Amino acid sequence: MPGTYLHLLLRGLLAGLVAGLLAGGVAFVVGEPHIESAIALEEAAGEAHSHDHAATTGESHGHSHGEDALVDRTGQKAGLFLATTLAGLALGALYASVLHFARRLTDMPGWKLGLFGAAGAWLAVEAVPFVKYPANPPAVGDPDTIDQRTLLWLASVALGLVAIAVAVAVAKALAAQDLHTVRIAGPAVAFLVVVGLGYLALPSIDEVGEGFPATLLWEFRVASFTVQLTLWAVLGVVFAYLTERASRRVTISA
Repeated sequence: MPGTYLHLLLRGLLAGLVAGLLAGGVAFVVGEPHIESAIALEEAAGEAHSHDHAATTGESHGHSHGEDALVDRTGQKAGLFLATTLAGLALGALYASVLHFARRLTDMPGWKLGLFGAAGAWLAVEAVPFVKYPANPPAVGDPDTIDQRTLLWLASVALGLVAIAVAVAVAKALAAQDLHTVRIAGPAVAFLVVVGLGYLALPSIDEVGEGFPATLLWEFRVASFTVQLTLWAVLGVVFAYLTERASRRVTISA
């Protein structure tokens, strides 16, 4: 992988910028409609609770997600692109930093290392936590357990990183094997075993109310998964493209 750490960092930031903007666009198109539906259900439930409370006590306390929120929905939608762009830049910088050290441990071409690095990061940071603790829309989840859920999510991220590290170690150990099937299946099996054991050790969380529409929950989770997949896929592809171009320039100049 050609270039100094600064070159890699600039590539990571540029790739992260593009990935964040595209992920924001995907989130706006496929995610916002489901968030609006979930908020509508939350407000309807709050109004029903207020009516029941008023009927019991004679007092009226209305509740509105839009009125109580510190930022209205228009501001939240605009902030969506800012949030995904900042996330893309941060991930791009971290991703480039990791690749800077990883390139010393392998003779893999830079563009291929970039693609494999993005795929591994997505598996560890997004896919493994998502399967155990999938994203939930507004109106789902107990506010009193948010700290516990955050710690468990971080634990699942650590699990994903450990699983990737074990898979890489197994791949290196099997590098001399003549059978391609063994060299491919070994790391995959190691990864699945570590993740499976981790899933058994981590507690399950299910705070979805019985009345919440299953279709809306499923569509929201698919949208969330799609946004994260877009972010990491674009980050990896753009970084690989920039790295391959840099490699060709070095070859031509030499």
